[in-house]
Order: sequence, then C-alpha cells, then structure tokens
Amino acid sequence: MSPVPRPIPRRRGGPARRAGSRLLVAAVLTAFVAFFVLPVLWLVLASTKTDQQLVHGSPLSFGSWHALRANWDALTAFQDNAILLWLRNSALYAGVSLVITLCVAVPAGYALAMTEFRGRRFLLVSTLIVMLMPNATLVVPLFLEINAVHLIGTMWSIILPYAFYPFGVYLTYIYFTTAVPRDLLAAARMDGCTEFAVFRHVALPLATPVIALVGFFSFVANWTNYFLPYVMLPESDQMPVQVGVGTLLSSVPSFNPTVGSLAIQRPQLALATLLAITPVLVVFLFSQRFLVAGMLAGATKE
Repeated sequence: MSPVPRPIPRRRGGPARRAGSRLLVAAVLTAFVAFFVLPVLWLVLASTKTDQQLVHGSPLSFGSWHALRANWDALTAFQDNAILLWLRNSALYAGVSLVITLCVAVPAGYALAMTEFRGRRFLLVSTLIVMLMPNATLVVPLFLEINAVHLIGTMWSIILPYAFYPFGVYLTYIYFTTAVPRDLLAAARMDGCTEFAVFRHVALPLATPVIALVGFFSFVANWTNYFLPYVMLPESDQMPVQVGVGTLLSSVPSFNPTVGSLAIQRPQLALATLLAITPVLVVFLFSQRFLVAGMLAGATKE
C-alpha cells in the first residue's frame, strides 16, 4: 500500500513578507533618489538658469538654453579660459599617473602573489597599512620629500605621488592569488617560458578585468584629489580642475563679498562643477563591464 503523500505546509505570512520586502526595496530606492539623483539633477538644471532664477525659481525647473550659453561664456571668460586649462591639467596629471600606476602596480602585485622572498610579508603588511591611511595624513611628508628634490611647483610634484597607489598593488595581489590558475602558469614554465614571458603572455591577458578596476579607481582618486595639488602647485595655470573649482567658489559674491570685477555667479559655479565630474562619469560608463568583471573575478578560488 503506497504511503499517502503529506501536504506541503504553507509558509505563514507569505504575502505579508513579500509586501514587506517590496516596501523595503521601495524605501531604499526612494532614499537613493533623494540623496544621489536629485542633487545631480538640481546641479544640471542650475546651470541653465540665471542667478535670480536659481534663488527664487523652482529648484527642479529648467531655465533656458540662452542662460546656459551665457553661463558658459561667463565661465570661460574667467581668467581667460582658465576652466579649460584646469581640465587639461587634470587630464595630464591623472593620465600620466595612471600609466605609471599600471606599469608598477600590476607587476608588483604579480610578484607578491607568485614569488616567495624574505620580507614579503612585511611588504604586504606595509602596503595594507599605507592603503588604509587617509590621504591627508601623507600630504605633509610628501611635501617635505618633493621639496627636498626641488620639484615643488612642477607637474611631477603631483604625478609622482599620484602614481604611488598601494591599493592597486594589493588588489592585483589578491586577484593573482585567487583568480589565476597556478597550474596554467606552471605549464607555461614547463614549455620553456621565462618568468617575464609567463607574466606577459599568460598572466597579463587574464588580468584584464583587474587592470581595468585598478585603472578606474586610480583615475578617480587622481581626478578628485584636492588637498595635494592645493599644497604643491602655487600658480593658477598649474591647478587641476578640483582646485580651480575651489578658486571659483571663492569668487562667488554670495560666499565672498569682497570679490570685485571677476565675480562668478552660482549657476556658473554649478556648470564648472558639472564639467569637473563629467570625465569620471564618462569613464565609468565606458568601463562598467570591465569593472563588474574585475569585482567578481576574485570571488571564487581555483
């Protein structure tokens, strides 16, 4: 006699639990929109208004294309196209530093992951400690070092510290330790490849996701750095755009009533802020596929 199948017990509170989950998701999305999307939307719309419209009009209303053009003309007229020069400086500093970072961090992470040598553990711990230190704590020591070699006021006073990126070393170390099969590297060595050939032709092509990840984080950190260029670069024509936006802020009458004929209005400051953050957004949009792959690459071990 076949046994009578027992009925599957129903979960209590199923509909209520699903409704609570949907409510939680809706609350999280609402908070995300309120704290992240609305400020960016306000910033975009602020650049299309006059100063009076920005103060007395609706916060999320569109101004006019004419006002946007007038704000652009006034912004580029400040110190004879200084905003474009600052953007070029930021691209130069961040780009050259990025190349040096990738040329140093990726081989260093590979060496730490694949070789055993005296002092390896000390190097790993030192890299982790420096990675966790706030950037502001390193500005004064870096200033003393750069000043000792007489590079203050040059682009190398920014590029060389930017290129020192311990987070990239540690990230590539974790990737090569967890995501690259050691048997594949050993097979390449057995076929007669030198260690450099193994790195160049086997490990490096497999490391494309983590290289993109290191490159993105390095570029963002370099582009958004404010304190180091502010200390190292005394001249306005050497400033990156982040320091330049600070200069514009001090030229707004609402924040500094002592400004004279070189006054900048708040919509023009909003437009300058948009120009400062646009390169980071563009890089993120074009590299997000590699960023996701790099973040998930070390999630499983071989």
